[in-house]
Amino acid sequence: MSKFDSKHIKNVAFVGAHKSGKTTLVETMLFEAGLINRRGTIEGKNTVSDYHEIEKEREMTIFATPVHTEWRNYKINIIDTPGSDDFIGEIASAMRVADTVAMVVNAQHGVEVGTEIIWNYTDRFRKPTLFVINQIDHPKANFDEAYQSIVTHFGKNATLIQYPLVVDGAQCIIDVLKMRMYKFGPEGGKPEKLDIPDSEKDKAEALHNELVEKAAENDEELMELYFDKGTLDEGEMRQGIRLGMKNHDLFPIFCVSALKDMGSGRLMGFIDNVTPSAIDLENEQSVEGEQIIANPDQPTALFVFKTLHEPNLGQISFFKVMSGKIKTGTKLVNSRTGTDEIINQLFIMDGNKRTPVDEFTSGDIGVTLKLKQTETNDTLHEPGKKITVKPIVYPEPRIRRAIKAVKTSDEEKLVEVLKKMSSQDPTIRVEYSHELKQLIIHCQGELHLATITWMLKNIHGIEVELSQPKISYRETIQRAVSANYRHKKQSGGAGQFGEVHLKIEPYYEGMPEPEGFNIRGKEEIDLEWGGKLVFYNCIVGGVIDARYLPSILKGIMEVMEEGPLTGSRCRDVRVMVYDGKMHSVDSNDISFKIAGAHAFKEAFVNANPQLLEPIMDLEVQVPEALMGDVMTDLQARRAIILGMDSVGTYQRIKAKVPLAEMHGYSTALRSLTQGRASFSSKFAEYAPVPPNIQQEVITAHKQEVEAE
Repeated sequence: MSKFDSKHIKNVAFVGAHKSGKTTLVETMLFEAGLINRRGTIEGKNTVSDYHEIEKEREMTIFATPVHTEWRNYKINIIDTPGSDDFIGEIASAMRVADTVAMVVNAQHGVEVGTEIIWNYTDRFRKPTLFVINQIDHPKANFDEAYQSIVTHFGKNATLIQYPLVVDGAQCIIDVLKMRMYKFGPEGGKPEKLDIPDSEKDKAEALHNELVEKAAENDEELMELYFDKGTLDEGEMRQGIRLGMKNHDLFPIFCVSALKDMGSGRLMGFIDNVTPSAIDLENEQSVEGEQIIANPDQPTALFVFKTLHEPNLGQISFFKVMSGKIKTGTKLVNSRTGTDEIINQLFIMDGNKRTPVDEFTSGDIGVTLKLKQTETNDTLHEPGKKITVKPIVYPEPRIRRAIKAVKTSDEEKLVEVLKKMSSQDPTIRVEYSHELKQLIIHCQGELHLATITWMLKNIHGIEVELSQPKISYRETIQRAVSANYRHKKQSGGAGQFGEVHLKIEPYYEGMPEPEGFNIRGKEEIDLEWGGKLVFYNCIVGGVIDARYLPSILKGIMEVMEEGPLTGSRCRDVRVMVYDGKMHSVDSNDISFKIAGAHAFKEAFVNANPQLLEPIMDLEVQVPEALMGDVMTDLQARRAIILGMDSVGTYQRIKAKVPLAEMHGYSTALRSLTQGRASFSSKFAEYAPVPPNIQQEVITAHKQEVEAE
């Protein structure tokens, strides 16, 4: 295995919409560089990067897979990423450690909605970016429209380096950086290098001059050279393009046919000698506020950007060397846990093939096995020099399901496996809701969920059932009501006695103190499920001893945890305990707890109780032509449309939608828009449920209780 210094290591994440041809392009690059002897295909289920069984079965990339190639004294670490935004976590992890993002665009379709979602991450990280228009030889390809869609969505900083041309039936690529034409045979491969035809010289010269100007704009010295000479040579242009990419001000556009191996060698050459390496980029700041310098002479820091749990190997940790270098046998410290980790083995991973190495230097990507307490987003650093790399921020889940094992004996195993899957993919969240008495899984979409259940069944042997989760409703009141309750129980010996008189009323922030009561004590409780309970001691004359007030409050809290309407939790109520009775012998804590609970429950039921439901803030990004269908569907889901604005050629709809109406929305939106729309949602607030739906929920709860 050749050794490379930091300057000669390039990390590129290949991203793009589903079926843009990323995996085929990666396979072709490996073949072109001689790392593999035969090109695999998606249909043949034998590509290097799509090696997982589920990827072969579904013929699509699901996991971000690092591979590497060597081209003209450079090492290129390539990460092949999924095209579906259901797997945005895999894409975000890859982009976090890439030095350059190669965005692959299908020449038939141009920029698709998946491309725009990925661009949001590219833009956030300000990653150097290039575009690759693939499938230029397809009968339905339209390069000009694909190019214009890039410019429309991402601006005029997107600049042509190449464009395709058919000459005498042969596929050609004109390169306006090198000012050469590459002519390919019917099966692609090594091209013939020719002069640009006379018919194309004016167009090529114009594009070349445009590229010269954009390269010169990125450096004052280059600008002076340009003014002096009227042009720049190829080396000077490469320097300007590199600076433009580094500053996120220039996005070169290449064209290829990955399937026919046309243009991949030129693309790799550009990655080698133009795109920035980690050492060329601005230094990152650590969480501690210090610079992380991508230099092998600096203290060592590894950032774990991906974790896999393989049945035969155990935990596999993928890392980038952010600074310093790492050798086998090195002891590092986890900055999150403070625990030591020994790096016993180091590998280069190409799909599922592992090649042992002794050392990785700054800027490189590698793999180690069986770390004890290290997970995705963790930093490992030298002892005595704490460095914490800023973590990847993953998107919020978009769908949720209740999940349970078909076999009761698998329930514990299911929880353990889901926890492992969540550490492998942080966009999966798992929680047991004591309120709903359900195990809930949150993820990115139906395809993401199908992948999870496939893995549970086929890898871990757990059959599961999925269902619509219950809704975490809340109960509150709309008017003030007084009630009292006497608890009296007599048996042999001491009995039980407690009588409580109280008044309840709706609570809201800033309301005045209650009138007509002698307030002797006040307790404001921020409820863990949201909202407040405000409890007043208004007892006069010692009719109830002060030591029983906590018991009354405890009884009220027990009712609030399981409200009288639907068993949902109660919120935003204030209670004034103003009278009662006690017995010198029979009164005790349990008596007043029971009396307080019954009095509160009676008052609550008579206080015009109101059911509240969780409301989500929803954003939908959709092509303008499909807005009508999406809006109609949202209105059927009781959505309140807050506004619309433009994002490139797409429209963004903002709305508030009840969580109860969001079930199945991912599938419905995909169906309505042929997969061309995307959405995100997050919890906004609780709001009153319409009366007819409130009655339906109450009735359903009663039937469920009776059935039990």
